[in-house]
Amino acid sequence: MMKYVKYYIVCLFLLSAQFISAQGLSVSDTLTIPANFKPEFKRQLNHDKIDAEQKRILASDGKADSFFNISDNEEINYLATQALTKKVDVLQYLIETDTLLDHRLKVKYLYGLESVLKYFSLASQLTTDKKVNPVGLPIIIRSYEECVNQDKIHQSIEPIIEKLPYDVGIAVLGADIFENNKGYTDARNNLVLKFCTLHPEKMLATLMDNPGMPFADSLVRAIDKMKFAKQLYDYSQANNSLGRIIRSINDDKFIRTIVQMAKSRSGQQYFPFLDNIVSGKLTIADIDEVKNDSLLYYRLLVKTEMDYAGRLLNKDTAFEYKSLSKRLVDKAKASFVNIINGLHTEAASVRFKCIQPLTAEELYYLAVSSDGSIYTSSFVKGVFPLMMKKINYRGDSLLMLLHFDKYRKFIKMSAGFNTLSTFLSSFPQPQNPGEESYAEKLMKAFVGKLEQGDGLEDGVDVADSYASIEESIKPLAVQMLKNVEDNYERNKKAGNKRGMAIYNILRNLFLSADTANHVDLTKVLGIPPIYEMPYKSLVNKNGQVVMQVFFYGDKDGQGIFRGFVRMFQNRNWQIDESNKQWVKITSANGKPVIIFANRALPEELGEDEQAQKALHKYMEQNQLFPTVTIHRGHSYYADATISQMFPSSKIVFLGSCGGYHLIHDVLAKADDAHIIASKQIGATEVNRPFFQLLADKVRTGQNIDWIPFWEELDRMVAAREFEDYIPPYKNLGALFIKAYKIAMGEEAEPKSF
Repeated sequence: MMKYVKYYIVCLFLLSAQFISAQGLSVSDTLTIPANFKPEFKRQLNHDKIDAEQKRILASDGKADSFFNISDNEEINYLATQALTKKVDVLQYLIETDTLLDHRLKVKYLYGLESVLKYFSLASQLTTDKKVNPVGLPIIIRSYEECVNQDKIHQSIEPIIEKLPYDVGIAVLGADIFENNKGYTDARNNLVLKFCTLHPEKMLATLMDNPGMPFADSLVRAIDKMKFAKQLYDYSQANNSLGRIIRSINDDKFIRTIVQMAKSRSGQQYFPFLDNIVSGKLTIADIDEVKNDSLLYYRLLVKTEMDYAGRLLNKDTAFEYKSLSKRLVDKAKASFVNIINGLHTEAASVRFKCIQPLTAEELYYLAVSSDGSIYTSSFVKGVFPLMMKKINYRGDSLLMLLHFDKYRKFIKMSAGFNTLSTFLSSFPQPQNPGEESYAEKLMKAFVGKLEQGDGLEDGVDVADSYASIEESIKPLAVQMLKNVEDNYERNKKAGNKRGMAIYNILRNLFLSADTANHVDLTKVLGIPPIYEMPYKSLVNKNGQVVMQVFFYGDKDGQGIFRGFVRMFQNRNWQIDESNKQWVKITSANGKPVIIFANRALPEELGEDEQAQKALHKYMEQNQLFPTVTIHRGHSYYADATISQMFPSSKIVFLGSCGGYHLIHDVLAKADDAHIIASKQIGATEVNRPFFQLLADKVRTGQNIDWIPFWEELDRMVAAREFEDYIPPYKNLGALFIKAYKIAMGEEAEPKSF
């Protein structure tokens, strides 16, 4: 904001100096309005409307007085107030008393002044790119006066508008009276050009809304091809003047290629290969040969991804690299992962038949493209062992072939699926005693230089992996902690605040993974409490705790639903089964608790989905917003639960296989939720006692203290799958995101070690 204020201060004085230098002080700068002045009756309404706009703007700073305070700078406030009050009043007087203007023209210019003020009043309150900075008000009023003076003598207003910033110029043209001025079209076109320069991401949309711009083809040629290729593709298909302009450009190979792809019904399938098509490495005919064959098309996607990843090492980013990655993810899931997931009850020979032709590299991308959607068994029993077999059990060779593309994602997934030890053990041992192994170098890189990324994904992957590594590969966990500390010191010496925050957070998260360290993350990182969910945080304004349970209508879901209802057939609960789409369970003893669960109606006709929607509508209409959300069903239903869950959720339990990998999707919906999920197989033998214990704790008004809660649950559960369930205080990736936002947004500096 301060940059804009300084910019407008400079503009204000420079433009004022230009006006004075060119024309001297105008009459309006020195004129005193006679005390007995009154406009003619037939134009009194015009003056009243201007006066009303002045008052509205004066009050827009929060105080209905005679001062317009828009900044902490008193000089800016004084100039803005003078322009809004004295300058506008004088302009009204000059227009009203101008003997060369007839009634019609006086009404025109008074209306224009009213319109400028009205435009300013509305646009200065916006938060979009159409906002007018209020600091520019003096320039707006002065420029309007100059335009009126030029328009009166039938001279062009274009030179006046041309030297103005975009928002000032558009506010002046907001007078809506200069359309017949001979300079209006050029002035308006110039403002369109300024807007396109300021907002290149909206350039094509702006040109479409303003047909006939004389510079349209030049702007299209100059478009940022790295950022806006997809926009070019979309707009080139339009049957309008902009579409025709784009299609008429024949001397630019990039644009010509985009147009050629857009003309085809299969254009979206070509788009991921745009860079290689433009460079001549691929032709559209090459893609036509494979686009209808899932295996061959996926294979070409992987080959291109490997090519682009190799170029990225040399800081050569391919056009539409993100489009390629997205298409690779979509194709991997649709053509392979969803198939092997869906065949989870079939024999391995049937289930994994579709992935047998894939190379090790193609299986690798199958894995990293399906983080959060691939079943534990699909990864552990299918993709991972087949990948290792096809690379001759040499993980190091595979990563080198792939230019280490997305290796952090793969390591995170391997840690979560307990295959990381197998992967790292496939690396060759050092030849000399004391020499660092290839696996050690890889894990050092895994933790290193996290501050260099644009987002948080790499840091989240490192955080997510640690809990599993700490449990299963203790020596590696110790080394990871040391690497984090070394990276913190490196960033501290460089004065890199982002790096210091990332590694400070990771260190504390790593230490907290072992509860024996007694690390209070709320204290050291400032995040909301994660070891306890107070009972009062779960209660609504009516003193009730509302819970919602999602069930699905497959055969397993129907059986689980019946068992769920039987859990509450005791004196502590009352079951209302009167509704055909859901059941309502209320506490009969203790604190008020309401549990809503949709019936697991047959999924074949979508009846389970209809029941969920009906229940959601009922709860919303009656303001019964749940603070506890439970997902019961296979992992392929989890996305549906998350999309429907209420943001009011404070505790979220994902009782499906691999629910742990969906934690970040939950946080996008309910950012302070405590999440419980399994890294691998979700088991009824764990899910049922968890919910039974949770419901009884809430019914008796107890706080949910997760460490003793987990110990009590451990005594209740005999199933080995319990080891893979992660309590909220060990969801390190989720905690990393929360802590990072606080460290970078609220704290002056991250706390030191």
